[in-house]
Amino acid sequence: MSAPCNASWPQHDLRPSWTLSLRHFLSGHQLFVAGATVFGSIIILAVLAPYIAPYDPVAIDFSVKLAAPGPDHWMGNDELGRDIFSRVLYGARTSLMVGLMVTVMAIALGLPIGLLAGYFGGRLDTALMRLSDVFLAFPPLLLPIAITAAIGVGLDNAMIALAVSWFPWYARIMRGAVMRVKSEPYVMAARAMGVGHARVMLRHALPNCMTPVVVQGSLDFGYTILAAASLSFIGIGAQPPEIEWGLMAAASRTNFLEFWWTVTFPGLAIFVTVLSINLVGDGIRDILDPRFQEFR
Repeated sequence: MSAPCNASWPQHDLRPSWTLSLRHFLSGHQLFVAGATVFGSIIILAVLAPYIAPYDPVAIDFSVKLAAPGPDHWMGNDELGRDIFSRVLYGARTSLMVGLMVTVMAIALGLPIGLLAGYFGGRLDTALMRLSDVFLAFPPLLLPIAITAAIGVGLDNAMIALAVSWFPWYARIMRGAVMRVKSEPYVMAARAMGVGHARVMLRHALPNCMTPVVVQGSLDFGYTILAAASLSFIGIGAQPPEIEWGLMAAASRTNFLEFWWTVTFPGLAIFVTVLSINLVGDGIRDILDPRFQEFR
């Protein structure tokens, strides 16, 4: 009799390839997972703030003025007796909205400028890039302060000022991407077939140049929140009765040494949100930009 065969068939993983790729990515990017979890939780808390907040965020109660954190008020109360935890939840809605709007407006301003400059080149490129250089010549917060002082204080004007000061980065990124793409065979073939410039730019160049813009936008999202909070802190951003983390910190800065909770919790909210967004942005960069994966 012949000896029994102990060989076993090779085991193949029958799961879809995208599932395996996702698991492989997540296993090597724990910081991205942590950042996405925290950021997702912040979004959920912001959306559900009217249902989660235990108190009216604008209700004044002098009987609990500057009360320390306790079982009734988890983060204490501010100088007007308002519940800080409820205000932090509502402030998340404002800060996330500001970050999203500033980033979108900056991309909307910078993208067409960079697209035209990179595609046509020549004098148009020189003129548009020198215009961008004018805005880049100002320190990061000085230009928004000057614009806000000129058009008036307020959260809407602060968002416009931040978008105007941020768009040159996207213009330069788009310009560089278009200059690389316009020499690709499919773009040159489209132009040789007589396709118009507008169609080539919008149909062929633009979709293939969006990766660095998306990556930069994901990284800038957190910084716009921080910049908006800075403008509110110095009094030219959000104005009462708006609820915004930078404004909350500014209103309580004179009480900080004695009543630490009035500034600490809004500051922690800014810190945790910006950190989680940056971790998510790094992960998105690794997903969309293969150059960074070579170093992992």
